[in-house]
Amino acid sequence: MKKTIRWGIIGCGKIAAKFASDLKLVDDAVLYAVAARSYDAAAAFAVTHQASKAYDNYTALVQDESVDVIYIATPHSFHYEHTMLCIAHGKAVLCEKPFAINTLQATEMINFARKQKVFLMEALWTKFLPHYQQLIQMIQEGKLGVLQSVLINFGFKPQAPVSPRLFDPELGGGTLMDIGIYNVFMALSILGKPQQIQAVMVPHAATGVDEQCAVLFTYPNGAMAQLFSSFVTTLPTEAEIAGTAGSIRLTSRFYEPSATIQYYHFTIRETTEILVPKESGFGYQYEARHVNQCLQKGLTESPVMAHADTLLLMETLDAIRKTAGIRYPEDAY
Repeated sequence: MKKTIRWGIIGCGKIAAKFASDLKLVDDAVLYAVAARSYDAAAAFAVTHQASKAYDNYTALVQDESVDVIYIATPHSFHYEHTMLCIAHGKAVLCEKPFAINTLQATEMINFARKQKVFLMEALWTKFLPHYQQLIQMIQEGKLGVLQSVLINFGFKPQAPVSPRLFDPELGGGTLMDIGIYNVFMALSILGKPQQIQAVMVPHAATGVDEQCAVLFTYPNGAMAQLFSSFVTTLPTEAEIAGTAGSIRLTSRFYEPSATIQYYHFTIRETTEILVPKESGFGYQYEARHVNQCLQKGLTESPVMAHADTLLLMETLDAIRKTAGIRYPEDAY
């Protein structure tokens, strides 16, 4: 009989609300406790999502012996601090993306988790979604032939009231870390580590973070990835992957379960929509189920979203930022 995994959540914002809602779709999971900067916010969140306990500080949550694993949903620049706090108290962690502000932080987080023998995983939910897994399977089966091109765009114009974190360098603001990370993740998943990285950005007039960012990856075999993110205009937010035998287009919101797969075979010259299973919810239940499976098996690292995957992503984001001139207060370079 499976143990019921008792979840805690640090940070009670919009993403946390979606995650909490989807946690109800995970058979061996229960939302046990939540913590926010104010008790009123935590209590209201707990009532809405049927959590047993609410705390007005994060230390109280990690000290609760009944909590098995904690989902960290605070702004980017707090991920390091809150993850280290959880690990220090022996709590398993699912940390929202981006995992950290830079590779130095990510390395320390991973090394500490390994030392304490505590489970730690980056919450890159797209990797667990059915349409993403179908995409990878089709690539592995050779449906596209030799991969040559990845084109991804992700853009939206923030509507009033604009969240301050989007443009605040103290909170890791800018398009690259907030939405461009999906573009980079997809390119790395499909083509692997690039041989060369080129990047440019347009700085926000008031804060200097990137309000638009263009990235180009090149590979030894001639393959290329072109990645673009923007807070200035709304873009289709699609991904196109092409090889020598065919191409795949992930339709709008390529990183979410709502995306569809359109496969074009170069020889047949026909486009086919590939059907994938759909569930209710926002899609966060897939990564939560995976974390539970890992915990039920006593694992301290995910075999799907491994520490090496997180470090490669962070190293690549660091290289892009250094090339484009995107800096945060925590940066060492």
